[in-house]
Amino acid sequence: MLWVYEMLESFLVFVYQALGRALAALPAGFGDPFQYAFMQRALLTALLVGVVCGVLSCFVVLLKWSLLGDAISHAVLPGVALSYLFNLPFALGAFVFGSLAAFSMALVEQKTKIKQDSAMGIMLTAYFALGVVLISRLASSTHLMHILFGNVLGVRMPTLVLTFVISGAALAFIRVFYREWLLYSFDPVHAKALGIPCEWLHYGLMLVVTATIVASLETVGIILVVAMLITPGATAYMLCRRLTSMLFVSSFCGAVSGALGLYLSFVYNVSSGGAIVLVTTALFVLSIAVNHIREALAVPSEPSAEGGSTP
Repeated sequence: MLWVYEMLESFLVFVYQALGRALAALPAGFGDPFQYAFMQRALLTALLVGVVCGVLSCFVVLLKWSLLGDAISHAVLPGVALSYLFNLPFALGAFVFGSLAAFSMALVEQKTKIKQDSAMGIMLTAYFALGVVLISRLASSTHLMHILFGNVLGVRMPTLVLTFVISGAALAFIRVFYREWLLYSFDPVHAKALGIPCEWLHYGLMLVVTATIVASLETVGIILVVAMLITPGATAYMLCRRLTSMLFVSSFCGAVSGALGLYLSFVYNVSSGGAIVLVTTALFVLSIAVNHIREALAVPSEPSAEGGSTP
């Protein structure tokens, strides 16, 4: 396994150095901050997180799972705290507790009279409270701030490799089961009638969302990752009428938000996670304006002889 890691590390070093050289050719010194190795690693990490969150956010928006992403993102906190206690990788504890929370929500919903939104709210607050209690005893406030709000400028090579692996696996999962997801997102009853294993798709997406949140811990943090799992998809939903174009626009918005937010955080010395989320929010507001302009410029239909209208 060591040779696989070394191969991935060499590949990623080549990629982010190539990005740095490409950005150096930009006018007005825009690419100057990306001549540093730590900024190149941060840029590649932000791009990976932006693309994979953008793709997943389409399905989160279409399936109305926004609260699910919020719940899972908060539920990984106790796993991070316990990983810190036992000197284990943060990703391991975060993924275990995120998966545990996802299945706990499903179990509460299936075995009780509590509905989905209430089950998510209960699990969200319970797991997050447990994480806050553990971290208040185990770590400093600075460490807690990095976990909650991210610190992409401090991304190290092992984190970048992990982000690359998780992002690739998540995108591969979506690509392999794209047709099933297409039908399940728009007509789950029809999908079930055709024999598509909707329950497996449901839990599969939960695990992929959990893994993506784990990959985003260093970039935007536990709290702000919710915005990356919702806003790019909502932006694309305002502009697109087909899932394929929606996936492309959403991933593009996520990548632009990651790169531009990182640049602004370096120039103005502000939180990188907060800057990335503000950029993606600005793109969403812009999409609303574009949508209104497009509707205003649309040619109205002419009345027909029967008093209706013709398309």
